[in-house]
Amino acid sequence: MSVSVDAMSVEASASPEHERSEELRPHAEDTFAAELAALAAQDDRPRPARWRMSPWAVATYLLGGTLPDGTVITPKYVGPRRIVEVAVTTLATDRALLLLGVPGTAKTWVSEHLAAAVSGDSTLLVQGTAGTPEEAIRYGWNYAQLLAHGPSRDALVPSPVMRAMAEGMTARVEELTRIPADVQDTLITILSEKTLPIPELGQEVQAVRGFNLIATANDRDRGVNDLSSALRRRFNTVVLPLPESVEAEVDIVSRRVDQIGRSLDLPAVPEGIDEIRRVVTVFRELRDGVTSDGRTKVKSPSGTLSTAEAISVVTNGLALAAHFGDGVLRAADVAAGILGAVVRDPAADRVIWQEYLEAVVRERDDWKDFYRACREVSA
Repeated sequence: MSVSVDAMSVEASASPEHERSEELRPHAEDTFAAELAALAAQDDRPRPARWRMSPWAVATYLLGGTLPDGTVITPKYVGPRRIVEVAVTTLATDRALLLLGVPGTAKTWVSEHLAAAVSGDSTLLVQGTAGTPEEAIRYGWNYAQLLAHGPSRDALVPSPVMRAMAEGMTARVEELTRIPADVQDTLITILSEKTLPIPELGQEVQAVRGFNLIATANDRDRGVNDLSSALRRRFNTVVLPLPESVEAEVDIVSRRVDQIGRSLDLPAVPEGIDEIRRVVTVFRELRDGVTSDGRTKVKSPSGTLSTAEAISVVTNGLALAAHFGDGVLRAADVAAGILGAVVRDPAADRVIWQEYLEAVVRERDDWKDFYRACREVSA
């Protein structure tokens, strides 16, 4: 029922007992190593070839639960259980998985945790951009070796996808729709024939059992390249939705901000839960084009105002409170962040924001401090 967080949905916090790492952003398999080990140890269900645990255990890792020995598995995704079950089941077949959704719906987060649970390694990653070359998906060359000895396997530099094929692991392609269409289609042979030809050597790499691929994509941002029908048919598409309710989104934002805050030595989230609720309410109302009580229609700005952006606004506000305030998150700490998230188009969005402030925020008796703070930074 509730929903996700990239998001939006999303990313859940690590439990307090997880050891603190000096790395700013450890990989999922490192952050949640204890949970993954506990699940694998108590998992007696059938496992697909080269999977670290069964599909049931992978779903439990993402959704959370309590194991028979009392080990608590923290939720990594807050959303419909069936979405996770379909995604996990897809990876157990010969179909690749496409996680589709608007920006901020936890696509990358879910992708990372699926790879960590299935293969124990979430780092076989291709980051899609407008400049992603074909070599990033297929293979490249060590040009020193190539010039000295000519084409050979020693001179070949495998891509993350090629490594996953050879080792029977899960590869990830982030922001697939940002990759040029002709480069996207490099995946067609890989996904349909499970092979990667190397014509320079007259050889090929065949995928071994356990290989699969997770891609993420959205069709709402600028710079999107639509997938060809041939490539889209190679994927089973799972759509990650936005959080269904204010409470679900507040919970998602609180969890993720708490996790980030602990790594940055910021104040505890409970001290600022009221401001988190305000940020989420503002984002949802502007996103939906209507106030939460359904009485007032408002214009929507050009930005997506995703849960991920709400997390960013609150985290920045906590940093302001910690370093330039009394450590308690207040309206003045989040006002500038909200303005930056809402006003992407200085002309049109600023008018929309001013109208929302005067018609909605100003009329809420318990939001007077929030109104004053937003007016001050908007002046």
